[in-house]
Amino acid sequence: MDAMKAPPVVTPADWEAARQQLLVREKELTRARDALAARRRRMPWLAVDKDYGFDGPAGTASLLDLFEGRRQLVVYRAFFEPGVTGWPDHACVGCSMMADQVAHLAHLNARDTTLVFASRAPQPDVARLKARMGWTMPWYTITDQFDADFGVGEWHGTNSFIRDDDGKVFRTYFVNNRGDEALGGTWSYLDITALGRQEAWEDSPDGYPQAQPYAWWNWHDEYGRGKPPMAE
Repeated sequence: MDAMKAPPVVTPADWEAARQQLLVREKELTRARDALAARRRRMPWLAVDKDYGFDGPAGTASLLDLFEGRRQLVVYRAFFEPGVTGWPDHACVGCSMMADQVAHLAHLNARDTTLVFASRAPQPDVARLKARMGWTMPWYTITDQFDADFGVGEWHGTNSFIRDDDGKVFRTYFVNNRGDEALGGTWSYLDITALGRQEAWEDSPDGYPQAQPYAWWNWHDEYGRGKPPMAE
């Protein structure tokens, strides 16, 4: 600490003044982040025309199966496979930190959104890793060119998808590198989806599903059991 050039020590009044000055910039950042998410909701959609296959705990699955019947899907490509540092005991360090940050999935699911991880490790290894690390997210095994086709063949990344009522799947967003590091919380994942948080304050295209803030929020073990406690 003695060698560190620390900021000055000030009075409570000066500290609060400095905090208020910084708060102005922080609110600018919040508004800019909201505006960026609004632009994501207006990104064009890319039709997924190839049939992709995965192995899962219940057997083979298609990309559409990964949605688990929900409208939106977020897929994080984790590196857990031969040749990756940590194999076979661990996934890569960065991907493991990502997995540790994932919030309870019930809140995403309540917004009609499914989050899954995918890697090339066989399912028995995936099950062993999840048990060791206490992870509960769905985790599938890539069996074809999905990773190469979606920009995650050699590096981690997160893809967002949406499906229509006929089961047609579209790619809506992709983020990797440092863009991934902020992910993990419910809001951060919803902000990279085509429908966003689906709350009334958001700047979304006409007809997008929206609800009042707090109106849909619930305890993670109470979704589907009745009206949320703060619903109007």
